[in-house]
Amino acid sequence: MLLSVNNISKSFDTGSILSGVSFNIERRQKTALIGANGSGKTTLLKIITGSLEPDSGIVAFERDAQVGYLSQEGTFSGGGTVYEEMILCRSDLVRMEEELRRLEAKMDSAEDITLVCDRYEKLRTEFELKGGYTYKSEIVGVLKGLGFSEEDFDRKASTLSGGQKTRAALGAILVRKPDLIILDEPTNHLDMNSVIWLEGYLSTYDGAVLIVSHDRYFLDKIAEFVFEIENTKLEIYKGNYSDYAYKKKQLFDARMKAYLNQQQEIKHQEEVIEKLKSFNREKSIKRAESREKALNKIEVLDRPEEINDEMSLHLKPSRVSGEDVLKAENLSKSFDGRTLFSDACFDIKRGEHICIIGDNGTGKTTLLKILNGITEPDSGSFTLGTNVETAYYDQEHHVLDPDKTIYDEISDAHPDMTITQIRTVLASFLFTDENVYKQIGLLSGGEKGRVSLAKLMLSSANLLFLDEPTNHLDITSKEILENAISEYEGTVICVSHDRYFVNRISTRILELHDGHFDNYIGNYDYYLEKRDDVRKANEGLKLSSGAGKTCNTAGTAAITGNQSNNQSSAANSSASDISSASDAGSSGLMDWKMQKALEAERRKKANDLKKVEDRISAIEDRISEIDAKISEPEIATNSGKLNELSKERGTLETELDELMEKWEALS
Repeated sequence: MLLSVNNISKSFDTGSILSGVSFNIERRQKTALIGANGSGKTTLLKIITGSLEPDSGIVAFERDAQVGYLSQEGTFSGGGTVYEEMILCRSDLVRMEEELRRLEAKMDSAEDITLVCDRYEKLRTEFELKGGYTYKSEIVGVLKGLGFSEEDFDRKASTLSGGQKTRAALGAILVRKPDLIILDEPTNHLDMNSVIWLEGYLSTYDGAVLIVSHDRYFLDKIAEFVFEIENTKLEIYKGNYSDYAYKKKQLFDARMKAYLNQQQEIKHQEEVIEKLKSFNREKSIKRAESREKALNKIEVLDRPEEINDEMSLHLKPSRVSGEDVLKAENLSKSFDGRTLFSDACFDIKRGEHICIIGDNGTGKTTLLKILNGITEPDSGSFTLGTNVETAYYDQEHHVLDPDKTIYDEISDAHPDMTITQIRTVLASFLFTDENVYKQIGLLSGGEKGRVSLAKLMLSSANLLFLDEPTNHLDITSKEILENAISEYEGTVICVSHDRYFVNRISTRILELHDGHFDNYIGNYDYYLEKRDDVRKANEGLKLSSGAGKTCNTAGTAAITGNQSNNQSSAANSSASDISSASDAGSSGLMDWKMQKALEAERRKKANDLKKVEDRISAIEDRISEIDAKISEPEIATNSGKLNELSKERGTLETELDELMEKWEALS
């Protein structure tokens, strides 16, 4: 067992955040730690790594276990270049290599050559086993995999941007190869290609991995176990994220069903007890008391808690735009002598949900800024269609005033809204009570994102520009945003590196690759399927006709490939629809027959129960009549009549006992 976490609890001034958290991690185990923002994931990681003390509980590592931890603010420092600092991460191998060189130099002059050779051979074997002959090439592979170019290798570590320092810090951990890698949101500063590379690296990593991430695609590829923190408790699920989501729903449904069934049974038993007491007979009262004792011994289940911490997001355009929403012609943009893209041409139609993807720094956000009039293109132009109204969600939230409160941000943008209306909207984005008066500049990234989404919802625009809208959102919030966009009847142009999100919302993908836009009419899965074919086709067109313009090359190959695919899909879909309709019809007939049979059985039981109750009532009436007659003087002195009535009463008592048992069974 590499790591044992036993009964960890932690509270802050705001209340308990972790209670009784326990789990184990074995060597080579790949584990995802998930939960809503603020649920305690980072707190737990800090406790595990020793930077925060728990209120109670124990964290224990296997002896000599090495741990690498990347926090969300992970940074990279040092006086050397990026490559030099990476080399220092394997100082053990550097020292061994230096010792090998010294031993090699001594071989020519050593008096005891055998001793030197033995030492050399042992050290060389250890050096080889630890990867001494490959670690430099591995460092190059890690740096390139994380998006660093060879020119970046010679940059001083101190000159890197914040995002680059976080990526370099991640690279340093991977280069060290600890027994356990702990990563807190490692994909936040990675583009799609780097995330895909990291997936492959961690999936085959020889050590254990504990990772906090909201990237569901990423977790599906890596996780073997999912640990979820919810309501201060930790629940363990075996499998990846999709397995977790399915099992969690099953578990919740099963718990809710068990709770409702028990509540129904308790109510039923209470009714039976009340009915037995109403018979007012010694045996029926004893039966009622027996049932009451059994009922009191039941361990009553708690109702499964449905935590109400979800945003309420509904996007609706104020009016319908024209069919042609946006037309871009020959847009080009360069920075510092570097061309981001050139001759970009595309048409956007009403109702399209377009995702723009590509490596970091290629110009995706710049394109959105051009289309929103924030940045001027070097050349080219774009036009908006008839009745097009836009709204812009930028990843840096420049549309928000840092000096305003949350309330004022909404109130100033929508002066016609009442205090109650504004508070209702903000409450649907989880801002309640005095929180609505927080200053924008003091909010976390996730909180700013929710304010921006609130403004987006209130805008009633029919063309939405979204720049990395899922950044800082937890998984639940991402799913709410996905559903809102999927149901949105307007047009969407979105930049995102969240592949799960892109796959769910996109009807079309524009990939910014090598300075031009490749066009794919489909979602992310379709893009992956067609990407290599499209790039080969575009290369062929460039070779045959020169550089060409994006509008004359990129889209054509992708759309052509997709059209034939769509025709094939349509044919398959038609056959599938007929088969599905047949299956559905057959299934519907079976369901109808089963429903009829169950209904008939229910009616029969109800009729049987009524007959039993009527017979019980008649017997009790007859027994009362017999008791009254037996007390009459003329009957009491008539032994024959008295014997006859007593015999009848005994027969009725026996029948009554049998009917009571039958009634209990039927009820």
